Amino acid sequence: QVQLVESGGGLVQAAGPLRLSCAASGRSFSNYAMSWFRQAPGKEREFVAAISWSGGSTSYGDSVKGRFNISRDNAKNTVYWQMNSLKPEDTAVYCCAADYNTLNIVGKREYQYEYWGQGAQVTVSS
Repeated sequence: QVQLVESGGGLVQAAGPLRLSCAASGRSFSNYAMSWFRQAPGKEREFVAAISWSGGSTSYGDSVKGRFNISRDNAKNTVYWQMNSLKPEDTAVYCCAADYNTLNIVGKREYQYEYWGQGAQVTVSS
């Protein structure tokens, strides 16, 4: 069992930065690929980024490429989500998720992730 807790959400002005963290507890964090998904009001959940257990492989959704960055610190059992140049359309609940996966590949589908956090609200004002 893995428990995931997101933090760092809030209200930010457009073009500003914000960093989310996802702290994991339970089984060995370094055995898990980690991802971020988001869900905006009235929309389906969307994949935004993933990182392999070692950090050696990452993948991003088209809507965030070049603006956002995923990273992890296995010593701290934490994955980070650095968001830059935020836009109002980035407003969403951001959830982190974990997939037991010791390969250096990552998935982009919800069903590939076994554990989910509760989510952190990010609101971008124009």
